[in-house]
Amino acid sequence: MASKDLRFFDAPDTELLPDGHPRRGMSVVAALSEWLIHTNRRLDGAWTQRYEHGVPVTGLEPVEPDGTTGTLVHFRPDEPLSATGVPVEGRLRRCAMAWPDLSMRVVLCP
Repeated sequence: MASKDLRFFDAPDTELLPDGHPRRGMSVVAALSEWLIHTNRRLDGAWTQRYEHGVPVTGLEPVEPDGTTGTLVHFRPDEPLSATGVPVEGRLRRCAMAWPDLSMRVVLCP
């Protein structure tokens, strides 16, 4: 929803994120997830969309505004990925240092 989908575009000159990695949008996470729900809140409106295995299964659905802005992503990694374990702490620490305004909450489900 924020940048070109990697399934169709892979420009080598993609802008870099603060951690030095290229911006790839959420398509990679969506493709590697059993399901993903992406919610955007903006000053002029809010909407959400659900993906299953990288494919949108709903259209953009309006969400009631709550006075906040930002992006919220919930997802469940595909079983082969979650079975390998999640190297959470180090990666989250690096993200927190690169994006001081980013807040994350990780809930590991059985």
